[in-house]
Amino acid sequence: MAEKRKGDKAGPRARQVAALPWRREADGSIVVLLITSRTNSKWMLPKGWVIPGKSDAESARIEAEEEAGVTGTAAPVPIGSYFYVRQEDDGTTRPSQAVVYSLQVAKELASWDEKKQRKRQWFTPTDAAQAVYERDLARFLANVAAGRIHLAVA
Repeated sequence: MAEKRKGDKAGPRARQVAALPWRREADGSIVVLLITSRTNSKWMLPKGWVIPGKSDAESARIEAEEEAGVTGTAAPVPIGSYFYVRQEDDGTTRPSQAVVYSLQVAKELASWDEKKQRKRQWFTPTDAAQAVYERDLARFLANVAAGRIHLAVA
């Protein structure tokens, strides 16, 4: 179990939803889309809180549109999850879990809500696993690369 540090919030693990945007290239290979965080420019998946009145999958789809500027259909069943330490606005940290939904990208938008705050880039799943900062997300993407996690088509 992780050691509690000064400034860490006690209580249950925060739960968010994440989208794993992906597309199939002309040669049949799969690439996944990562975005940078707003605070430290590290590569990550689009993620956020479940939106009241929306399903988890729909909330993940909306996060992908707002943060990464992509649209598509999210599979209704999660393909997995990963754990990370969430940095709160007040500087404290909180153990967190992101439940991941596969999002087959239909369109990349030229303009979106957070375009000026983030970068987006397509990676092979292997390269994505090496690019991300969060260790458990890297493990998750390595499992995608190895074919142990399948990207569901909605």
